[in-house]
Amino acid sequence: MKSEPRECSFDDVLAAPKRTTAWTGVRNYQARNFMRDAMRPGDGVLFYHSNCAEPGIAGLAEVASTAYPDPTQFDPESPYYDPRATRAAPRWVCVDVRALRRVPLIGLSELRRHAALRDMTVLRRGNRLSITPVTAAEWRYITQKLARA
Repeated sequence: MKSEPRECSFDDVLAAPKRTTAWTGVRNYQARNFMRDAMRPGDGVLFYHSNCAEPGIAGLAEVASTAYPDPTQFDPESPYYDPRATRAAPRWVCVDVRALRRVPLIGLSELRRHAALRDMTVLRRGNRLSITPVTAAEWRYITQKLARA
C-alpha cells in the first residue's frame, strides 16, 4: 500500500490510537477492488512511501478490518468527496491498517536489485496504483531477507 508521507506516513500510523488508521481516499477502481475483494483482516501490508525524496517500504503493517464505505466520499469538505456517491450506494471503500513495525527504508532501487522480486507489481514500469497485490513468495523474501530490523 502506497502513501505519500506528507499525507500519511508510517510514523503517523505508529502514533495513531491502536497504531491503526483508515486507508481512505483511494479513487482508482482497480485499487478499490483489491481492498474490497481481496484484503482480509490479518493480511500483511508493505507500507510504501511514494512521491517523496526516497520512495520505498518504510514499515510492515496488517489489514485490521474488512472493507467498509470510505467516509471521505460523503464529505463535501474532503478532497476525496464524490458527489455521485450516496450512503445507499457508496462507490468507494477503505480498510483499516495497523502498523506492526518500522523497517530500515527498502528503496525502489534496492527492491529492483533482487531477482526474486523482478515480477513484483509495484516495480513494473508505469505502475501508479496505490494498492497492489504481493505474492506470498515476495512477502516472505522481503520480510525474511530485506526487512530485518
